[in-house]
Amino acid sequence: MDISKWPSDLAYEQWVALPVSGARPSARYKHAAAVVGEKLYIHGGSRNGRYLSDIQVFDLRSLTWSSLKLKIESDADKSEDSGSQEVPPGTSDHSMIKWENNLLLLGGHSKKSSDAMIVHVLNLETHVCGVMETSGKVPVARGGYSVTLVGSKLIVFGGEDRSRKLLNDVHVLDLETMTWSMVEAMQTPPTPRFDHTAAVHAERYLLIFGGCSHSIFFNDLHVLDLQTMEWSQPQVQGDLVSPRAGHAGISIDEMWYIVGGGDNSNGCLETLALNMSKLVWSTLTTLKERHPLASEGLSVCSAIIDGEKHLVAFGGYNGKYSNEVFVMKLKPRDSSHPKIFQSPAAAAAAASVTAAYALAKSEKLDFPQIIDLNFNGVENNVPKKDVNIEIDAIKEEKKVLELSIEEVTAENSRLREKIDEFNSNHTELSKELQSVQGQLISERSRCFKLEAQIAELQKMLESLQSIENEVQVLRRQKSALEQEMELSAAQRQGSGGVWRWIAGST
Repeated sequence: MDISKWPSDLAYEQWVALPVSGARPSARYKHAAAVVGEKLYIHGGSRNGRYLSDIQVFDLRSLTWSSLKLKIESDADKSEDSGSQEVPPGTSDHSMIKWENNLLLLGGHSKKSSDAMIVHVLNLETHVCGVMETSGKVPVARGGYSVTLVGSKLIVFGGEDRSRKLLNDVHVLDLETMTWSMVEAMQTPPTPRFDHTAAVHAERYLLIFGGCSHSIFFNDLHVLDLQTMEWSQPQVQGDLVSPRAGHAGISIDEMWYIVGGGDNSNGCLETLALNMSKLVWSTLTTLKERHPLASEGLSVCSAIIDGEKHLVAFGGYNGKYSNEVFVMKLKPRDSSHPKIFQSPAAAAAAASVTAAYALAKSEKLDFPQIIDLNFNGVENNVPKKDVNIEIDAIKEEKKVLELSIEEVTAENSRLREKIDEFNSNHTELSKELQSVQGQLISERSRCFKLEAQIAELQKMLESLQSIENEVQVLRRQKSALEQEMELSAAQRQGSGGVWRWIAGST
């Protein structure tokens, strides 16, 4: 790969390992990462049970790593034993967020224990680092949580506290006032979990995907409406998604990209994309076994290079720690939305996504209002006759659309009937299959019994053959004995006749 023009050499939607020049940072996982401009910043993480505290910077142009030397904020000296305190300390399972000209480091696990979540701030110009003072209902210290930036607010969900208690609470940090607040959401929240991912769609919907408890891995999707503060669990379509935790996610426009993760036994090989408007999963690419990105605790960020959008992934652990940088160039997507004439039908179509997230809410949706055109004030003084012609054309188009909707509805009804018929046939076939399986089990049992009887008969035949051999031996012994007895009798008979002749002559 030509380093000077590596972005143009990339194929779309394929992961490529970048050829790094010079030294690399330590391999690690559960670090924090963010892209600013064309530079990837990483902080901390864990390796062999050791917390890391370094901040490394990767230049996406020169493909070189450098270590960022920090300056300690003077206010940090106010704390006791500050001489040995690192700012920021060695931390893992935390998050990095870019805010204005700063990088914010939130929470995580470290040797420097704290009861409440701490926010460190790093100024990207001066490299001065310190602790931000926050007020309000500060959440308990935790790691493995998710944090999402919505406007000027950070939304924190879930995680695991220092005592390994699993959480599913929601907290908001207002970055303008540096004040924490706790959200009292309605409906059923997600199961307490950690090592999940989160994203925000349309500045209104907070999406939570995957993660795990101490024994279960999840592949569910939950949505929190940030206006009504209600949880829901919408139905999703598309590719099947396996349960996972420790994965990484990044949202770009209406797409949410999910990379890596696993279930402590196997790493997830597929790179997923969720269309957050349609709630449809798709698989962008599938990696080979033991690929460094099929890992837990990796990071993924987005970067714009030469006007094109890229995913940038780093680190992770799948039995081996990684310090490689991978990039994927994304296919251009038409993010522009055509201006739709705001008829009631068009407004209803535009509200379909909101209805999908709201699920079965009974509340009335705010549809866009019908535009009231002032034809008398139209520029160029368009004749009223032409306007009437346009209105008639729009009405005809509306009729065509209504007919199309009726045809689609009829087609849906036919498909439902076919599905019902298929389900009925499937039920009958399942019953027949169960009956055949039962007969097969019965026949197998009978075969086993017959085989056992045959084995016993074979043993009896073998024993009969042995008895017959013994009988033959006994017969031969009897025959030999009879011959000996006859010979002995003959000899005794001959001996007795001589003595009788001698006795008679005397």
